[in-house]
Amino acid sequence: MFLDNTIYLGLSDEGRVCLPLNMANRHGLVAGASGTGKTITMKVMAESFSDAGVPVFLCDAKGDVSGLCAPGKQNDGMEKRIDKFGIRDAFEYKGYPVTFWDIYQQGGHPVRITVSDMGPDLLARILDLTPAQEGVMNIIFRIADDKGLKLIDLKDLRAMVSYVDEHKKEFAVEYGNITTQSLGGISRALLPLEDQGGDLFFGEPALDMADWMRCDENGKGMVNILDCVKLMQNPKLYTSFLLWMLSELFETLPEEGDMDKPKLVFFFDEAHMLFADAPKALVQKVEQVVKLIRSKGVGIYFVTQSPGDIPDSVLAQLSHRVQHALRAYTPAERKAVRVAAQSFRENPAFKTEELICELGVGKALVSCLNEEGVPQMVQHTSIICPQSLMAAADEASRSASLMKDGMEKYDETVDNESAYEVLNEIAVEEEKAEEEAAAAEQAAKDAEKAAKEEEKRLAKEEKEREKAELKRQKELEKEEEKRRKAAEKRKEKIQKELMDVGVKALKRGLLNTLLKKR
Repeated sequence: MFLDNTIYLGLSDEGRVCLPLNMANRHGLVAGASGTGKTITMKVMAESFSDAGVPVFLCDAKGDVSGLCAPGKQNDGMEKRIDKFGIRDAFEYKGYPVTFWDIYQQGGHPVRITVSDMGPDLLARILDLTPAQEGVMNIIFRIADDKGLKLIDLKDLRAMVSYVDEHKKEFAVEYGNITTQSLGGISRALLPLEDQGGDLFFGEPALDMADWMRCDENGKGMVNILDCVKLMQNPKLYTSFLLWMLSELFETLPEEGDMDKPKLVFFFDEAHMLFADAPKALVQKVEQVVKLIRSKGVGIYFVTQSPGDIPDSVLAQLSHRVQHALRAYTPAERKAVRVAAQSFRENPAFKTEELICELGVGKALVSCLNEEGVPQMVQHTSIICPQSLMAAADEASRSASLMKDGMEKYDETVDNESAYEVLNEIAVEEEKAEEEAAAAEQAAKDAEKAAKEEEKRLAKEEKEREKAELKRQKELEKEEEKRRKAAEKRKEKIQKELMDVGVKALKRGLLNTLLKKR
């Protein structure tokens, strides 16, 4: 509950336990075993920030946070708690302005970002790429930028991978060596992200973070609830979203320094999933953002079962601690209890290590910074009751919130022209050009073949003409020879006839001579 410019968390033997609003961006931790009251604590804090005009983001891991949109229900137990905490005059059963979001587009407005928004570095960390593959990923993004190709969704990225693979020899001189092995590794790494719903997460219209930093018409901070029931089953996508969100805020928000109240407060339920089995580079990025985002006016609160779920470097940044009961059945659990107890400023009224294991439901050990930023002594605290519904909201309440939150602009997917469409057009044009070139080449071959066939035909005709001419020449020669022989025969005949005439004449002359002599 928001009272006197503080977040009223609960009541201890020494009085009210409060978190000063001007210290709320120093980050915090809400820890405890299952069923000890972490979710109620998270809801109480979210309500208080909303009443203070601070927008809130919540990960709804189990589906029971949605009740923030509906008023709580009056019963004897609640009435007794209201009197116990001395808030009768200030308390009212009420719902809060809530915007529901869901990456899987079922329980709320879609949450989308573009591949370009994620960027090559974050994407490489999420996909756990090798240094060589990360280098190629940067080249892919650089080529896309240089050629004006928008990377919006995963099909754009896949199209770019294929395009770069087909033209890697052309790009090698300007951008460096690009191996088929690295491109194949990137394609394989995308498969789990696609299988977990990455095709829904990457797209347009992309989320504008300003829409998570709104207040309603009454000045209450908007409570943004991300449905994580299904998302928690897909840790790669969950991590992708959270890491992008923190990085986006860090990169876009201006430096603010100390403020009267935060600009935005995040609650990450089941926070261990953000760090479990995460690549080292990814954890380092989260650590860096958590350390530096405080100066941007953003507070981050991790909600998990044990402080040991959070890396020490991150844990050291969490100034506000709400520790619900821990179990200590094993040596490892006892060590976790001891470590949790040692993180508090000791209270001489009780032994913190022992009390952690004895806390009842709704009880917690709480230590916050005071208004000067000094850690307060740990208090054995009964957490205050929420004003909204403690159970999950019904569909009618959820639908009512969705209809009046003003975020319907995200409901319809927009598929603008991007790398996938452009590269497909280029591929079609290249295929058409190749077909035209092939057709032209075939036409040239056909023309060459026709020319050769015509040449052969002409050569054959010439040969046939020569053969016919030779034949005709031979026939002429034969005719000539025949005529010559006929002429010779006639000549010989004439000569013979002449000789015969001459002989006869000679004979007649001789006869006449002889006759004369006689």
